[in-house]
Amino acid sequence: MFEVIAWATDGSEAADSALPIVTELAKTVGAKVVVIHAEEFAVGRAAGYPVHVDEDELQSKIRGQIDKLKGEGLDVTLTGASAAVGNAAHAIARVAEDEGAKLIAVGTRGHSPVAGLLLGSVTQRLLHIAPCPVLVVRPD
Repeated sequence: MFEVIAWATDGSEAADSALPIVTELAKTVGAKVVVIHAEEFAVGRAAGYPVHVDEDELQSKIRGQIDKLKGEGLDVTLTGASAAVGNAAHAIARVAEDEGAKLIAVGTRGHSPVAGLLLGSVTQRLLHIAPCPVLVVRPD
């Protein structure tokens, strides 16, 4: 059923909360894991600048998580996507569809629905546009 599971991460602790569930589910059903990291850019006159000033550190952390998953015997790939600020959900949905994901797993900070809408929650938007089911994991 879930031959390909996409884990969308921005490198945050909230995103990390979905990883144990992705790992267990992938092991149970023998799924391939596609890690999607959508790098958002603030667009200005001169050029686009990453939203996260520590983007290199985030990518290093994510690569370490991928190495750990591979060490546990999982088939894992990393797919990056670039998006202007506010469009990360669309980039994630597009990559998930291109990769044939049957499930997208994401973490959430647990904002209320109103706060999520005001803050432009990627997870909130993804629930409406994803090409497949979305598993939302709240932090512990």
